[in-house]
Amino acid sequence: MEAAQQLQMVVAEVQAARQQVASLSAQLRELEGTITAVKKQPEDMALHRQMGTILVEVDDREQLLSDLETTLEQMNKAVSSMAEREAELVATYEKLKQSLEG
Repeated sequence: MEAAQQLQMVVAEVQAARQQVASLSAQLRELEGTITAVKKQPEDMALHRQMGTILVEVDDREQLLSDLETTLEQMNKAVSSMAEREAELVATYEKLKQSLEG
C-alpha cells in the first residue's frame, strides 16, 4: 500500500477515534449528572430506572449508586484507552505526513 493511501486510512481512523472520544465523553458527563441527581434526591422520594421501555421503581439506592459508579469507572477507562489510541494515530499520521513531504 502506498504512503498516500496509508495516510488517508490513518486520517479516517483519527476522525473515528475523535468521534468515539467525544461520544464517550458526552455519555460520561450525562452519567456524572445522573449520579449527582441520585445523590441529591431526597430519601422519601422514589427513584426509577429504565428497563427496556418501562420505568421500574428502585428499591436499593445504594446498589443503584454502586452500579452507576461502576459504569462510570468503566467508561473513564474506555475514554482513556480511546484517547491513547487517538494519540497513537496522530503520531502515525505525523510520521506518514513527514515521509510524504520528503
